[in-house]
Amino acid sequence: MKAIRVREFGAPDVMRLEEVANLTPGAGEVVVQLSAVGVNPVETYIRSGMYARLPSLPFTPGSDGAGTIHEVGEGVTNCKVGDRVYLAGSLSGTYAEFALCKATQVHKLPANISFAEGAGVGVPFATAYRALHQRAQTKPGETVLVHGATGGVGIAAVQLAHAHGCRVIGTGGSRKGRALAFAQGADEVLDHTSENYLDEAMRLTGGRGVEVILEMLANVNLARDLQILAARGRVVIIGSRGRIEIDPRDAMSRDASVLGMSLWNADDEEMREIHENLVRGLADNALRPIIGAEMDLNDAAESHRQVLAGDSYGKIVLIP
Repeated sequence: MKAIRVREFGAPDVMRLEEVANLTPGAGEVVVQLSAVGVNPVETYIRSGMYARLPSLPFTPGSDGAGTIHEVGEGVTNCKVGDRVYLAGSLSGTYAEFALCKATQVHKLPANISFAEGAGVGVPFATAYRALHQRAQTKPGETVLVHGATGGVGIAAVQLAHAHGCRVIGTGGSRKGRALAFAQGADEVLDHTSENYLDEAMRLTGGRGVEVILEMLANVNLARDLQILAARGRVVIIGSRGRIEIDPRDAMSRDASVLGMSLWNADDEEMREIHENLVRGLADNALRPIIGAEMDLNDAAESHRQVLAGDSYGKIVLIP
C-alpha cells in the first residue's frame, strides 16, 4: 500500500509518498480502507519536531480519516467488514491508503455524511466538544466567543455552541470565512484583522462581556481576551504558537478562569461521551464538517503549508 512517510523532522517536504507493507489487525484491532484523510495543524508541529510528544522515526502522520472497515481482528464486535466509519486516532497513521486502528478508535459514519466530511470529524469536532462542554462547562444561553471561527475546530465550535443554545460570536480574517461562520450558526461575526474588533464584542453584550472564549491563538489574543470576559468567565486555550504577557488583575477582577486543554488528555470515558454525542449530532444534521479543499495524498506537503495559512476556510482533506 502507499503511505506518506517522515524519516526526519523538518519542513513539509520531508513527507514522501512510499510503498509500505500491508497492515494486519491484531486482537481488538481493525484495518480501515481510507477514502479521505483529515489534515490538522497539530500534524505540522509533529512533523517539524516542535511538539511535546514526538513519534519514533520513521512514521506516517495523521489521526483522522474516513472509509470502510477492510479487516477486523479477533474479538472485535463494534464493527464489521464493509461498515462506514470515521477515525479518531490510529496506530499506523492515516496519511495512507489503509490505517490500522484500535476498534475503539473507529466510529459509525452516518449515511448522510460523506467520507470527505467524515475525515473532518475526529480532531476538530472532538477538540471543540471537549473545550466547550468538558472544560468550559458551557451552559445554554451563555455567550460564546469563538476566536478563530473559520478553520476546522472553529467551525465545529460554532456548530456545537449553536446546537447547545448559546449566543455565538465568531471572528474571522476574510469576508469568505466570516460568511461561512454566519452560515454555520454564529449570531455575529467580527473581523479580527480590524484594530478594535473586540470593543464590538463588548458592545454586543451591553458591556457585560462574554461568558466563554474558545481561543485558537492564545499567544496573540489571551491578554485581550481576559479584558472582555464577563464575571466568572472562562477562556479555554485550544491553540498557541508562543509566549504572551498578561495582567493577572484582569482575571482576578472577574473571578475568571483560564483553562488549558489537550484532546490527548481526555480519558476513555470522556472520549466515549464525545463521540457518542458527535455521532448523534452528525446523524441529526446538527453537525457537519465543512471541506475547504480536497487534495491528492501526494500533495501532503502543500496541505501542511495551507493548513497554517491565516485565511483558513474549512477543513483540508487528502484523498488517497
